Amino acid sequence: MSRFTDELRDPWGLLIGATAGGAAWAVNVPPAAAAGVGVAVWLAKSFASAWVSTGGERRRDEPEPPPVTKGSPEEGWLRRAERAARSFADLTASMRGQILLDRIAAMAPQVDDTVATLRRLAGQASVTGAALARFDPRRLRQERARLDQARRAATPDVAGELDRSIAALNAQQEVLDRLTAARGRVLARLESGAISLEGLVARVIEMSAMTATSAVDGGTAALDELTSELELTRQSLREVEEATRGDLG
Repeated sequence: MSRFTDELRDPWGLLIGATAGGAAWAVNVPPAAAAGVGVAVWLAKSFASAWVSTGGERRRDEPEPPPVTKGSPEEGWLRRAERAARSFADLTASMRGQILLDRIAAMAPQVDDTVATLRRLAGQASVTGAALARFDPRRLRQERARLDQARRAATPDVAGELDRSIAALNAQQEVLDRLTAARGRVLARLESGAISLEGLVARVIEMSAMTATSAVDGGTAALDELTSELELTRQSLREVEEATRGDLG
């Protein structure tokens, strides 16, 4: 997987750039029953320890979310989101005495909740990534092609056994497809969530400059818009979180 080694080089403490990563695939695929049932049970146990029934929020007595794989794409996006949140906190601390400070500082709980959701989503992505590493898509395709060819030439007494083998391979492929789709959705939301927080910091810097030149009315309108955008980001992340939990739970 590609490592995220981007460092903060601009005055805002942010680096907005494109990053990419790939999934690592393992070579030994277990039997169909073990793949389908084993992965499902493993995923259920992993998520059960990290979730509660009320919106995915973790209580103090709940264990931590699943760990995020080091060097993974999800870790890179999470680190960018965390840096943006720290930059936001630094900005609000440095804007004391400015007119819009109270309203900007009031956004801190939304920022913190957004980062917490991104952290749980990153844990989800790592769990699904580890599950995907148990599969070998190339081998599955080759096995399916071989069985299809054998089935076409099979006698009736052999065809039934080949059909069962094909069904077993289909079950593995379905699990693989579901995990791949779920991981792709989560990574996409991690990316957009992190970049949205970086954009938030940029806009707050802009509004700070506006208030410094007494453009209070414009700053207030911009802040209203920014608050709405942040809330929309936060809610959409929660929806993805719930949807992914439903897909894999």
